[in-house]
Amino acid sequence: MLHRIFLTALLAGALAGVCLFVAHMMTTTPLILKAEVYEFGASSHQSTDGAQNNASNANDHAPGGGLVRSAYSLLADLLTSMGFAFLLVGAMALGGQRVDMKRGLIWGLCGFASLTVAPAFGLAPELPGMQSADLQARQLWWLGTAVATAGGLALIFLGRRQIFKYVAPVLIVLPHVIGAPEHGQYSGDVPAALASEFAIATLVVSGLFWLLLGGLAGYFYNRFEKD
Repeated sequence: MLHRIFLTALLAGALAGVCLFVAHMMTTTPLILKAEVYEFGASSHQSTDGAQNNASNANDHAPGGGLVRSAYSLLADLLTSMGFAFLLVGAMALGGQRVDMKRGLIWGLCGFASLTVAPAFGLAPELPGMQSADLQARQLWWLGTAVATAGGLALIFLGRRQIFKYVAPVLIVLPHVIGAPEHGQYSGDVPAALASEFAIATLVVSGLFWLLLGGLAGYFYNRFEKD
């Protein structure tokens, strides 16, 4: 069983991580580079071409240069994807139900809902240079929201007692009743349009990632069971 979990998570995580890196390079990374222009105090450049040039310069002058930065991004995406893959496959194994590619997609959607959608209701994805609430407070609320949402979904899909169906919605809604840490007065230089574009792109990329990870995990989990 452990051998099966390890191979499934390793393969699914690696493949999904490479795809995540490509998606980031095409969508969110260019937006981050633009935001860094404002973070570094270059907000006076109003033209699009000027912002692009400054973003390129910020990338080139990043530690190690653009190529090394991309390599670190690839490594981060791979490690993050594999970490999520081990959590997802471990949950599949603990669920005790037969898993295939189609059911893997459902598991992926649950991961997306727990780790991206639910926290985003209180803490939207943010660009560099944006003013945020206290880091520790944000981390604690994010963790609590992710755990509560995952627990609620587990009660809905895996709970065998009827009472679990009533407890689950309460568990999912509870973090939002408590409320996310407040940002206070916004004083960043990042344009609102850029921040909105980044938030939308992040949610879309994350959704596609979790679908891919869930589908691959379900496929390999089922395949190794047959082998």
